[in-house]
Amino acid sequence: MTDLVLLYEHPMWFRPLFAALDEAGIGYRAIHADGFALDPAAPTPPAPVVFNRIAMSSFLRSPEHPIFHAAAALAHWEARGARVLNGAAALAIDASKARQLSLIAGLGLAIPATRVVHRAVDLPAAAAGLRFPVVVKANIGGSGAGIVRYDSADALAAAVADGSTPDSIDRVLLVQEYIPARGGTITRIETLGGRFLYAIAVDGGGSFDLCPADACALPGRPTITMTRVDPDPALIAAAEAIVGAAGIDVGGVEVLIDDRDGVARFYDINALSNFVASPLDVLGWDPHARLVDWLAATIAETVT
Repeated sequence: MTDLVLLYEHPMWFRPLFAALDEAGIGYRAIHADGFALDPAAPTPPAPVVFNRIAMSSFLRSPEHPIFHAAAALAHWEARGARVLNGAAALAIDASKARQLSLIAGLGLAIPATRVVHRAVDLPAAAAGLRFPVVVKANIGGSGAGIVRYDSADALAAAVADGSTPDSIDRVLLVQEYIPARGGTITRIETLGGRFLYAIAVDGGGSFDLCPADACALPGRPTITMTRVDPDPALIAAAEAIVGAAGIDVGGVEVLIDDRDGVARFYDINALSNFVASPLDVLGWDPHARLVDWLAATIAETVT
C-alpha cells in the first residue's frame, strides 16, 4: 500500500503536483472521483495519508459532481485512522459560504454584511437591512459562479419574480452588501500547514471570477492580473487563524479593503489551491516544491 493517496476530480489541475511528486521520488496513488466506489465497511483507509483535492467548482463541470460523495469518503477514512489533509471538516467549510462567514466573524474579524436564506422568495426581505448594491451568492460556488449584483431593491425583486436569481446545489443563498474594493483589488493569502506561504493582489476588472491558477485560464474568461504583495502582519495572522479554525492544511483566504470605511473584510475561504499562474514570474519560486516538501514531512510523521 502506498503512503499517500490523492483524491481529485479535475483532469488537468494537478498535473504540476503529480510532476513535482514524481520528481521528488514520492510514491502516491491518484484516485479520480469518477468511477470510485466507497466501501463503508472497509476496515482500513487506502493510505496512511490522504490529500483531498476536490474542487467546489466541480458542480460546474458535471451535475454528477463528487462534493458530497467525497465528504462521506473523507469522513470514513478519517474514522479508520488515516491522516486526511483538508479532511471532512475542511470540506464542510469549503462547501458553505455561510459557514465560512460564521467562522470568520466568530474569530472577531470583519465580513461583508450578509443574510442567509434557503428560498429565493425571501431574498428581498432579507436584503431590506443591507446597503445596495448587493450581490446574491450560491452557498456552494467556485470560480465566481452563482454571483449576481443587484443595484437596487427593485432590481432584486424583479429578478426574484422572474426566477433569474442564482441557485445553489444545496438550496442555500446569501445576499450580501457589495463591497467596493480599495484599489480595485482583492488579496489572496495562501497558507501551507496552517502558516503563511505567499500573498497576491488580484485585479479581475470587475469580474467575480478571480481564480489565479493556470488551469482557470479558459477561452472567454476575463483577464486578471496578479502581483505578489506583502500583507500587513495582522492580515497574515488573521488568515492563519481562519485556516486553523477551519481545519484547512493547504488553502487560501481572500480579503479586501472596504473603500467605504477602510475596514479589511474577509469574505472567502478556499480549501483547494492550485497556486498562482506563472509562479516563477509572479513569486520568483514555485510553491509546488514547498508543498511536496511538506507532504514528504507529513508522510514521515505519520508513517512510523
